[in-house]
Amino acid sequence: MVDQATRSLRQNSLNRICHEQSPKVLITGIGTGLDIPMLDERSHYIGLDITPAMLKKADQRAQQRPELDLKLQLADAMALPFENNHFDVVLMHLILAIVPNSLRALQEAERVLKPGGQLLIVDKFLKRGQWAVGRRTLNMIIRHIATKTNVVFEDLLDHCQSLSVVMDEPALANGWFRSIEITKSNHTE
Repeated sequence: MVDQATRSLRQNSLNRICHEQSPKVLITGIGTGLDIPMLDERSHYIGLDITPAMLKKADQRAQQRPELDLKLQLADAMALPFENNHFDVVLMHLILAIVPNSLRALQEAERVLKPGGQLLIVDKFLKRGQWAVGRRTLNMIIRHIATKTNVVFEDLLDHCQSLSVVMDEPALANGWFRSIEITKSNHTE
């Protein structure tokens, strides 16, 4: 169900990657590997997830794409096991609203992204100042079993000084889901 509802959204995000230089791409929260069928074979990928069962399903999808340079790894999006400035691209498709600490996950993506690199995000976010009483009420229940429905992306971004928004478009459900492209500056303060 998630695959069908978000496939075009995720494909549009993946289409923003320039594969001419064979970038190193981190897929944070690869889950069951819904993006794997759409990955371009010119890039080098590391897909990580904190759940072994998810990685097992992702591995099954990866076996259908033997031409891909894809390594799967058990890891936590809030404590990435990579050096600073390691990846050309970081994908965060449908992960920021799931992890317990969305800010920490975004800061870790910022840390491992090379200066000038791309951070591509697809997720559901409230807009700053948006009341969204129904979504905020739903969050009290659903956040414990599936996903948060009250994450304000701009509040997270305020704590990531080297990240700048290149593109932020409403994508699904009257703009609740957004497609965001970010770049990392060449210097940090």
